[in-house]
Order: sequence, then structure tokens, then C-alpha cells
Amino acid sequence: MTTAQELDERYGRTRRRRAPWIIAIAVAVLAVAAFGWMIVTNQMNSVDADDLGFDLVDEHTVDVRFQITGVQGKDVVCIVEALDEEFGVVGWKLVEIPAGDSHSQALSVTVPTVAAATTGLVNACWVA
Repeated sequence: MTTAQELDERYGRTRRRRAPWIIAIAVAVLAVAAFGWMIVTNQMNSVDADDLGFDLVDEHTVDVRFQITGVQGKDVVCIVEALDEEFGVVGWKLVEIPAGDSHSQALSVTVPTVAAATTGLVNACWVA
């Protein structure tokens, strides 16, 4: 005569352990929550810069107009560049923008150059 345990082993009716599954699901939920939080914090600190135009003042100066959007109440730092005909950097300036009350700010910056520039633009902006 066979016992119930022998029949269970023969036909694959062994006890399933739930602890590994519960731990795996908990780790997956925590990983998704951490990833979601990182996305939210990155979006809260993101700065969007749009070039509005530039004026070639003379051979050694370019005025660059741009607008930053997305930050309110935090200081922002931007790199503004002047480029030549071959898109080489002939001048740049690090601009520190104090915190403002509005969602977007329009700015104008004078960039000194070492050679004649053909354009001016914002390279990057970030929250300071």
C-alpha cells in the first residue's frame, strides 16, 4: 500500500512554497516604485531652454536671446555659446540665473568671442 506522500511525489503534487514568490513580487514592486520616483524627481528639476535669436554686435561680441521654462523658485545655470561657420565654439559664457516667480523667463546674454561668430545658442541648462 502506498502512502499519500508517495502518491503526491509520484504525481508532482508537492507543496508549493509561497515565500520566494512573495519576496520576488515585493522586490519587483519596490524596484518599480524607485524607478517611478526617479522619473518624477528628474522631471521636477528639468529645465527646458529655447533659443529665441541672436545679434552679431561686432567681430568679438554676440548677443543671445533665449527662454528657460520649467523651474520656479530655483536658481538655474546655463551655458551659452557662440559658433563660427564650421560650428566651432569661438566663445561661451556660464550664466547664473536667480530664482524667479514665473514658470518661464526670457533672457538676453552678451557672449565675448575670440573670432567672428555666425550664431549664438544655449548649449545646456540645469538647476543649480
